[in-house]
Amino acid sequence: PQQRKLKKEKAFMSSLKKGDRVITKSGIHGKIAELNDKDNTCVVETLAGKIKMERSSISLEMSAKLNA
Repeated sequence: PQQRKLKKEKAFMSSLKKGDRVITKSGIHGKIAELNDKDNTCVVETLAGKIKMERSSISLEMSAKLNA
C-alpha cells in the first residue's frame, strides 16, 4: 500500500502544469506560475506574491479535492 501511494504521488508531481490550482502541505493556496524540472521546484502564486518551493510540498489529497 505504501509503494502504491508513493507511485501515485510521483505521478501527481510529474503531472503538475502551469496554471494548476494547488494547496501545499502547510495549507498555502495558490496557482502554479512556473515549473523547474532541473531542481524539481515550482513557483506558486498566492494573493501575497510568489513563493518558490519543492514540488514534493504540494499536497496530492487537498489539491485533488480543489480541482475536482
